Amino acid sequence: MDRPERLSKMKGSRSHADVESLEPCVGCGALVLPNVDVSARSYVGASPGCWAIFLEILEKEYGDYRYASAHRLSTDSYMAQHPGEPSRRSIRSVAVHLIGLHLALEQGCGSSEVMKAMQRAANRKRDFVWLDPPASLGEVTVLDVRQARNPAEHAGLVEWWARSIWEAWLPHHETVRRWTHEPLELPEVIL
Repeated sequence: MDRPERLSKMKGSRSHADVESLEPCVGCGALVLPNVDVSARSYVGASPGCWAIFLEILEKEYGDYRYASAHRLSTDSYMAQHPGEPSRRSIRSVAVHLIGLHLALEQGCGSSEVMKAMQRAANRKRDFVWLDPPASLGEVTVLDVRQARNPAEHAGLVEWWARSIWEAWLPHHETVRRWTHEPLELPEVIL
């Protein structure tokens, strides 16, 4: 579903004043309520309204075991789609979550494998570098995933979302693959 179709659906379910008051998320561009009393982590480039929708998705994934299988992929998707500004935490976050998307989507790894690889990557001695985000971070957003009516639809929408974001980061795929597969740099141990 493209953005104009989502907007027309929102117009049908909300008053005209509500739709007029929506603002694009600073990260993904989804039209969200601007005055939401919640804030994203400091290194995440998301508007409060978008972060609140992501928290709803997390609540569903944590609260109902039938949705849990999509959790790793939804978290990697959201974080890669909301890179924020260059800082040590945002650089590491984007790098690790892009590694997760690469492993899940290109390598077919399961959640536990992805999580172990992400932990190894996050614990590397060297720092990652800032990857300039693409102009568009994918056409699919949390608004699409939020519309899921059952666990199977949720899983399908999360995968569609993840693929959209991974494709958006295409200029950096080789860097992410290198980060994923280069040997872990361990400090020397003196016995």
